This record gives sequence, C-alpha cells and structure tokens, in this order.
Amino acid sequence: MAQTEESTNIEELKKKIKRLNSKAGQMKMDLHDLAEGLPTDYENLMGVAEATYKIYCELNELKQQVKKMEASP
Repeated sequence: MAQTEESTNIEELKKKIKRLNSKAGQMKMDLHDLAEGLPTDYENLMGVAEATYKIYCELNELKQQVKKMEASP
C-alpha cells in the first residue's frame, strides 16, 4: 500500500513539474523579450525576473524531491 501511495505521489510531482516547466518556459521567454526591449518597460524587469527565479527554484525543489523519493527503497 505504501509503495502505491509513494508511486502516486511521485507521479503527481512529475505532473506538477511538467506544468511548471511549461509555465517557466513561458516566463523565461517573457523575460527575454523584456530584456530585448530595454530600456522600454525597465520598470517591470525586477518583477518579471523575480517571478522567473521563484518558479525555477520551485522546479528545482520538486525535482530534488522526486529524486529522493525514487532513490528511497
């Protein structure tokens, strides 16, 4: 039973990672577009950069969780 629950949790985390990867990719493109347009809209640069940084941090944490869960017997 515990193995099934753990498998489900790993699959749920992988689904979340997939969704976040998609969102992170879009945020990365938005940041890139904003940077290309500088100095126009420079006021938005820090907010977009911070949001992009946060989502990549969250992705990293989730990936580490999955690694740990897969490595544990």
